[in-house]
Amino acid sequence: MNKSIFYSFFLPLKMILLLPSCTPSEVGKKTLKNAEESWSYLVGQSKSAYSRGREALGLANPKQPKIGENMIVSKRLFGKLADGSKVLEFRIANTKGMEVSLIEYGASVREIIVPDRHGYKKNVSLGFSNINDYVTDSPYFGCIAGRYANRIANGKFSLDGTEYQLGTNNGSNHLHGGDRGFDKRVWKGEILDNNLGIAFTYTSPDGEEGYPGRLKCKVSYFLTEDNELKVEIEATTDKPTVLNLTNHTYFNLSGEGNTTILSHELTLPGTQIVATDGAGIPTGMEKVIGTPFDFRKSTPIGSRIGQKYPQLLAGKGYDHTWLVPQGEKELALAAILVDPASGRKLELFTDQPGVQFYSGNYLDGSLTGMSGSPYPLRSGLCLEPQVFPDSPNHQGEDGWESCVLRPGETYRHTSVYKFSAN
Repeated sequence: MNKSIFYSFFLPLKMILLLPSCTPSEVGKKTLKNAEESWSYLVGQSKSAYSRGREALGLANPKQPKIGENMIVSKRLFGKLADGSKVLEFRIANTKGMEVSLIEYGASVREIIVPDRHGYKKNVSLGFSNINDYVTDSPYFGCIAGRYANRIANGKFSLDGTEYQLGTNNGSNHLHGGDRGFDKRVWKGEILDNNLGIAFTYTSPDGEEGYPGRLKCKVSYFLTEDNELKVEIEATTDKPTVLNLTNHTYFNLSGEGNTTILSHELTLPGTQIVATDGAGIPTGMEKVIGTPFDFRKSTPIGSRIGQKYPQLLAGKGYDHTWLVPQGEKELALAAILVDPASGRKLELFTDQPGVQFYSGNYLDGSLTGMSGSPYPLRSGLCLEPQVFPDSPNHQGEDGWESCVLRPGETYRHTSVYKFSAN
C-alpha cells in the first residue's frame, strides 16, 4: 500500500473522530501516531504473508543450525541407592534415529538404540531397568572398568620400589578395580554446553582399593550425526600409579534379550593375542594364524568357539586381548562386528594397543534384562579397548605398553563406536 494513499484516507477520518475531545494539536499528534502504528502493522502482516508464501513454495532460506542444535538431550532420576544417593540417567538422541542412555552409576552406557537395514530401531546394549539390579547383579554392564580393567596377578605389583597389594576379587587375582571398582561408584554427570554429549567425573582417593594416588577422572560420551558414540577418558594423579580404563558395554546387534551373538560376524585385524592361563593371567604372545583366534577375515563367532583349542578352553570361550595394528591415523581400526540378520554393523576405532574380546562366557540366563527377557550364555559380547592384562607386572618388557601414570601427566584414551546398517 502506498503511504500517501494511506494518510489521505485514514487521516481525515481519525481527525473527525477525535474532534469532540481533543485540541487540534492533540488531534495531529494522535492521528500521526495511530497512522504510523497502522502502517507498521500492515507492513508486518504483508512481510509475514510473503514469508509464509515462500516457505510453502520451498523458497525460504534454511536456518543455519548451531552446534548441537539438532541433538535432543535430557535427564531424569533413574533411582536411589540404599544410602539415599540419587542416580541420574541422561539420554542423547540425534536426527538419524540413534539414541544413547547413560547413568551415573559406573558412568555406564545403559542403552544404545540404533536402526537396522529397514529403519527398525532396537537397543543393542545389555542392561537393567532399575538401579537395584545394577548394584546387586551387574557383570559390569556398560560401565567404566577401573582403576585397572582386566586382571592383575595375585593383586600385586611393584612401582618405584614399593609393592602394593590390591583386593583379590577374581580367585587369587584382581579384576576390574577390585570389590568396589569404578563400576560401583556414583559419578557426577553433566550435560556438555554444546548438547553433543555427557561428561562424568569421579575422584578416587589415595589408597582406594589399594591403589596409590588421588586420581581425578573424567569420561565424556559424545554422539554424532554419523551415528558414532565417541568415548574420551582423562585422568590425573598426585602420586605415581597404574591405570587402565575402558568401557565394558555388552553388545548384541540383534537387540538385547533376543538371541545369542554366535551368528554375529567378527573381524579383528590383529595378528597376535595375549595368551593366558585358566585364570586369565598372561603367559605370552601368540600368533592367531591357523587358530580359532584368526578373525582377520569376517568370521561367525560361533563357527569355532566350541573347538577344543587350549586358549578357548582356558577362557571358556573368547576372553582375550588382541593386539591392535597401529596405522598412520590417531585412531586405529580394532574391530568390526556385523549382525547378518538385522544388517547392523559396529566399527570400533581406538588409540589403545589392545582390544579385549569377551564372548559372554559367564552369562547363564539368571539375569533378566530391561526388555524382560533373560540373558543366556553368549547373549552379549564385549569389545574393550585397553592396555594388556597384568601390565603392571610387565613394565619395561618388549611389546608391553606402559600403564604407569605420574604427577604432571594426563592419561588420555579415545575410542569411537560407529554404527551403521547394510
